[in-house]
Amino acid sequence: MKDFLKYVLATVTGIVLLTVIVGIFSVISLVGLAASSAASTKVEDNSVFVLSLSGTMEERAQDNPVGLLTGQVSQNLGLDNILSAIKKAKDDENIKGIYIEAGLFLSDSPASAHAIREALLDFKKSGKWIVAYADSYEQTTYYICSVANKLFLNPQGMVDWHGLGATPYFLKDLLAKFGVKYQLCKVGKYKSAPETMTADGMSEPNREQVTAYINGIWQVMLKDVSESRNIPADSLNAYADRFVTLAKQDDYVKMKLVDKLLYTDEVKGEIKKLLKIDEDEKIQQLTLSDMENVKGKKAEGEEIAVYYAYGEIIDSETGSALNQDHSIVATRVCKDLEELSNDDNVKAVVLRVNSPGGSAYASEQIWHSVMQLKAKKPVVVSMGGYAASGGYYISCAANHIVAEPTTITGSIGIFGMFPDFSGMLTEKLGVKFDEVKTNKHAAFGTIARPFNEEEMALLEQYIGRGYELFRQRVADGRKQSVAAIEEVAQGRVWLANDALKIKLVDEIGGLDKAVAKAAQLAKVGEYHTAAYPAAPSWIDGLLEMATDKGNYLDEQLQATLGDYYEPFTYIKNINRQNAIQARLPYYLIIK
Repeated sequence: MKDFLKYVLATVTGIVLLTVIVGIFSVISLVGLAASSAASTKVEDNSVFVLSLSGTMEERAQDNPVGLLTGQVSQNLGLDNILSAIKKAKDDENIKGIYIEAGLFLSDSPASAHAIREALLDFKKSGKWIVAYADSYEQTTYYICSVANKLFLNPQGMVDWHGLGATPYFLKDLLAKFGVKYQLCKVGKYKSAPETMTADGMSEPNREQVTAYINGIWQVMLKDVSESRNIPADSLNAYADRFVTLAKQDDYVKMKLVDKLLYTDEVKGEIKKLLKIDEDEKIQQLTLSDMENVKGKKAEGEEIAVYYAYGEIIDSETGSALNQDHSIVATRVCKDLEELSNDDNVKAVVLRVNSPGGSAYASEQIWHSVMQLKAKKPVVVSMGGYAASGGYYISCAANHIVAEPTTITGSIGIFGMFPDFSGMLTEKLGVKFDEVKTNKHAAFGTIARPFNEEEMALLEQYIGRGYELFRQRVADGRKQSVAAIEEVAQGRVWLANDALKIKLVDEIGGLDKAVAKAAQLAKVGEYHTAAYPAAPSWIDGLLEMATDKGNYLDEQLQATLGDYYEPFTYIKNINRQNAIQARLPYYLIIK
């Protein structure tokens, strides 16, 4: 017995010691990783910035510390990081060019792809070169890479060039199989988001607006590629109609879509020629991660705050916890804007909006905060991929609105969708209900039955008042009459190029142009920018990962489902959303 206890004690002691040692090494690894991520990267002379267009791109990158340690995480790209890296590469005299390596790349919107392309065009103004290569170019990556001085393709690769198509989802019949249907109140004949749940095809107004904006996006793509590749737009359209995705590789060169067919090792030779180094010399390379730690120009002058508001608009942190994607949480945003309002060091604010909308109530709260901020200092909105419905609601009060040419905006309208589960409960499951009440509408919203005519009439009045308020907010912000706004409202979605003509936006351009306008309105000469809300610290991110079990699984699901991830999450969270919505069907897939 004595020996047994001795062995047990020795075993326990060994386990404890092993745990402590593993813990110490883990802490050392984590501290080392944190230190390395914070260290400044030295840029060697004759370096090349390697931009890998692979993975999923969002407005801002969300760091995953555990994924960095394990390597078991899909690549997550932030538009902000990419634009910053390109600018640093332009300004650093030791960086001679950019090498773009295109892979499987999913951009959050056509406007984000356009923003990258514009940054690359600006980079070329410095006299530096850009080389692009892919085993196969997807249409979005080809659009971005077409800006390159030299465009190379694998001898067995493809160039996907086919035009744009939209494929909305309709779930009414699927829900009917389970005895579920949605009752709808909406204002605006173009307000198409509810069609997903209440129709089995596109309404004519919806078809009209979708046709208009995808054609508008395509025209921008044609113009940009035509100018960079010196190919007539008519020819590019003809290539799309011929579906050159399946053409012979030699034909891509003849069509001038690419410059040469090369293997990877041969591309290295081309880059060495541009760097004027020998074949046996090593190419000094900098990745996107490296560029994050490259020092940019010293921050001087007054501060212009850039506040990022992207994702679905929701009421509170509780709603945020239900949605794994980044959200615009009204309670948090209002608090942040108040702090910026009271910060004397901040001379102006650029509100960077990339949102399809969401809760009408939350949108009104943020609008109020923008108005309070605007009373103290200039507010300029920079629109990203989407600034529609609720996204436009929170933008319309700004002093000035700047949008990318392919930003999807407008959609001034409101709807309410109310699920009716009585068919499922009564007909499918055999659950019976009865009703006793003290007042006429005491059972309003019961799951036992759908709304009756009188109840629906009350809801329609409520939704109507919400629309009138939205319309008035836009009229006041854009300094137009309510009648003028009604002409372009009705829930209609507009491409920014068209929205400029009807005065829903003031200027076409990217974030830099919005910042310059903010500085002008604030009457400051020299200025620098600061991003808000600040990215979570490395340790905060680690702690968040420890408490959020779904984050990693959700990231893997996004990587697996690709284009179908958005509709999946929409269905998953539909019952958790505010019933009154100002939003567009942001999960509409444009390919």
